[in-house]
Amino acid sequence: MFEMDLVYLDDHLLVLNKPSGLLSVPGRGEDKQDCLITRAQIEWPDALTVHRLDMATSGLVVIARGSEVQRSLSQAFAMREVHKTYEAVVDGILQNTNSSGADAWHDIQMPLLIDWPNRPKSKIDWEHGKASHTQWRLKQDAPNDNKPQYSTRVELQPLTGRTHQLRLHMLAIGHPILGDNLYASIEASSRAPRLLLHASQLQFKHPITAEWLSFESAVPF
Repeated sequence: MFEMDLVYLDDHLLVLNKPSGLLSVPGRGEDKQDCLITRAQIEWPDALTVHRLDMATSGLVVIARGSEVQRSLSQAFAMREVHKTYEAVVDGILQNTNSSGADAWHDIQMPLLIDWPNRPKSKIDWEHGKASHTQWRLKQDAPNDNKPQYSTRVELQPLTGRTHQLRLHMLAIGHPILGDNLYASIEASSRAPRLLLHASQLQFKHPITAEWLSFESAVPF
C-alpha cells in the first residue's frame, strides 16, 4: 500500500496533497503508469479523476468517489465554481503595477493554444488561442530564508484552466517560474531543484451536502 498525503476524506470525495514529480494520471508508456489516481485507487477503488496538476507542480487535488460525484465536481470546475490559489517563486523583482494597494490582484489575459508540433508545450496564440485569465499578487508574508535572490514570491489564481496557463502567463510578463525546465531560460530553470509552483488553496461546494469546503496546503519551498 502506498503512503498517501491525505488532506480530507468522506464517502463522496477525497483531497490529496500531490508531490512534485508525480503524474496526476497515467501517461503513455510503461514507465508513466505510476500516478496519483492509480495510487489512490489502490486504497479507494471508487476514486475517479476530476482535475489535474502538472507533474512538476505540487499541491491540492480533489478526487471523486464514484461517477455521479465526478460529474458534479467536473461541472463545478467547468463553471468556475471552484476557487484555486497557487503560490510560486518567479524570476526577477515583480512589483505592483497599479495604485490599488499592496494586496491588489493584477490581471493577465492572453489566449493559449496547445503547441501540437512541440507537445507537451502550449503557446500564446492571439489568433486561434482560447481565452485564458490569470490573476497574480505579491505574497505579502513571504518568508525570506528560503527565497532565492533576485526573485519574487507571488500568489496566483487561474480563472480559466488552460494547459500550463500559470507557467506561460508568468513567462509572458517577463517573470518565469523558477525551476521551470519547459518554458524558462536555462538560467531561471537551474535556479531551483524543482518547479516552484504549489497549489496551496482549494475551495468548493460539496457536491452532496452543499457545504462550502476550504483546504490549505503548506508550501514546501
